[in-house]
Parts: sequence; C-alpha cells; structure tokens
Amino acid sequence: MAVLWNYLDRFAPQLALRFMMNRRNIRIKVMQVLYMIETEVQIAPKTLLQKEFDKTRNLFVFLVHLLHQVALYAEVEANQRASKNLPNQEDLTVNTKLAGNLLVWQTLESESFKNALELVKPAQYLDDQIVKSIFRQLSETSEYQLYINDQSREKGKDKEMMKFIFGTIIMGSERFVDYIEERFSNWEDEGDIIIGFILNYIQKPSQINFIDLVGNEKMKFAIELLETAIDKKTITEEIIVPKLKNWDPERIALIDMILLRLGVCELVYFDTIPTKVSINEYIDLAKDYSTEQSGQFVNGILDSIHKEMLAAGKIHKISHKK
Repeated sequence: MAVLWNYLDRFAPQLALRFMMNRRNIRIKVMQVLYMIETEVQIAPKTLLQKEFDKTRNLFVFLVHLLHQVALYAEVEANQRASKNLPNQEDLTVNTKLAGNLLVWQTLESESFKNALELVKPAQYLDDQIVKSIFRQLSETSEYQLYINDQSREKGKDKEMMKFIFGTIIMGSERFVDYIEERFSNWEDEGDIIIGFILNYIQKPSQINFIDLVGNEKMKFAIELLETAIDKKTITEEIIVPKLKNWDPERIALIDMILLRLGVCELVYFDTIPTKVSINEYIDLAKDYSTEQSGQFVNGILDSIHKEMLAAGKIHKISHKK
C-alpha cells in the first residue's frame, strides 16, 4: 500500500487546510441529485441533496470510528490474553500503548464527535472481526513494534501511528477496502475527499466539525445551484439545444446534458464565479462521470455558448481584482 501512503505524503500540503467539502464536491452532489430527479426519484430535491451530504459525513465518521476501534482493540487483546485459563508471561504483559493514543482520546472527548456518534451510529456498519483482523495485521509490522516499544508518549508519534494504520494497513488491504465499499456506495466517488478528511483529522482534529462537513456558505451555493438548475431548466436547454448541430438531443448522455445545464447556469446566473472556472470544472466532471468523448463534447458546447453570450452582453461577472 505504498500507493496510498505516497498519495498522503504527496498531497499533504494541499489537504492540510481542507476541513470541508469544496465546490467541486458540491457540483458532484448537485449533478447526482439532478440525475436522480431525471430518473424519476420521487423525493424533494433539497431532501435528496441533504441525503447526499449525509452519506459523506456517515462514511467519514465511520472511518474515524474504525480507527478508534482498532486502537482500542489493543486493550481488548490484552484482556483476552490475560483471561486465558493458563496465561503465560507474554499473555500477562501485552503492550496496550495504542489504546491510550492521544489523538483517539482527544476525539472521543470531543462534543462534536460524540454528537456524530449519536447521529450516525457507526457501530452498525462495523464487524468486530474486521477490527481484530486489522489489529492483528498491524501488530505484525515493524512500525507498530517500534511504536509500542518507545516508552515515551508524544502527540506527533501517536498521530503518525494513526496515519500508518489508515494509509498502510486499512487502505493497503483490498479486503478492507472492499469491506468499506460494500457498506458505503459513495466510497468509489468520494474516496479521495474522504482520504483528505482523514488526513486533516489526524493533523488537526480540533478543527473538524464531524456533524457538518459542508458549512453554511457551501450549503448556500449547493442549494442555489440545485434550485437554479431546476427552475431554469427550460431556459438553459433552449440555450444548449441550438448548439447541438450534429447531435440528436435525445441521444446525448443524460449526465452530459445535466452538466451542460449546470455549466450554463453558472455562466449566466452566478456572477461571482469566473467563467473559466465553471467551464473547466464541468469539463473535468464530464471526463470523470460520463463517456470518453464527454469532456471534449462539454468543452465545445460550453465554450461556444460562452463566446456567443459574452458577445451579446448576456454574461456579467464580478471581478475581485483590485
């Protein structure tokens, strides 16, 4: 699992200050909600949106809970071995240093995390055998042996051990990753952002709001984007369809049309978002979530719409340059 470990080290500087979802994540959520609406899911749009955000929070809280349970299992293991009918000296002297990990106990005493545990109830997704298996695999590593044989207690080293457990032991095992994916359908789409959240949690646990990973400003943007895309559907499609000269609108991938609608909404109705940012975001999303040709297709259509509307004076953006 050098792969994820390298990922964590490589992107640590960018991820270090990220404690909430960014606008790309928001756009993905809105795209998913619009797709569900188009496929006749009979739930209020804002309710669907909140459910999508809840999925992210639930997955994050579960993984933090899993980390804690692996650490606390050191004490469970020690008690079980000491309770044998005929314990030997090794059974009676099992090292429980990991169970006292400072990061774990700082979080367990956090009101934010206590509230998240009550709300999410992550134990319902957890198999004790998985915790045991992760701990046993951990205990066989030289990194763990070095950690428990160091009699000092340092916050930095405790954090590094939790980072090692997550990045190398859990994410390094296909079995463990499959276990997560089986219980959380959003893992495939949101694995990267969750990894970032976990890294940030380990680095600065006191700055994590376990209940709300969105924030008021981002939530406002999400709702405005969703409602605008719904309310202005007819208008945006009237702008898009004439640009589909050699395309049958009925045969265009639904995701592509949704991304085009969102892109046009941002170009026309969100005056604080630079046009280049909007266009590039939706090109990237088309590449990630639609067909191989979708990125180029979305690029061509949005670029054409942008140029035409700009020439007609229909795009007005607020400049933040002084």
